[in-house]
Amino acid sequence: MTIKVEHELHERRKGRNVGLGLILVAFIGIVFGLTVVKVTQLGEAQQFERFDHVARPQIIPAEDGGSN
Repeated sequence: MTIKVEHELHERRKGRNVGLGLILVAFIGIVFGLTVVKVTQLGEAQQFERFDHVARPQIIPAEDGGSN
């Protein structure tokens, strides 16, 4: 038979842990929301490839109208 007594310190820690957990969930929600908005505003997937900061000539449209 064990006696389980919670000290007042445990209650305070529990409250802080719940608060920190809620803050982390809110932060993750904000980052996820911003990601969803950015991806949906890009439109097609070909535009999404243009934001990788690498020069790739195959995705630049031809100006002369000829085939590449």
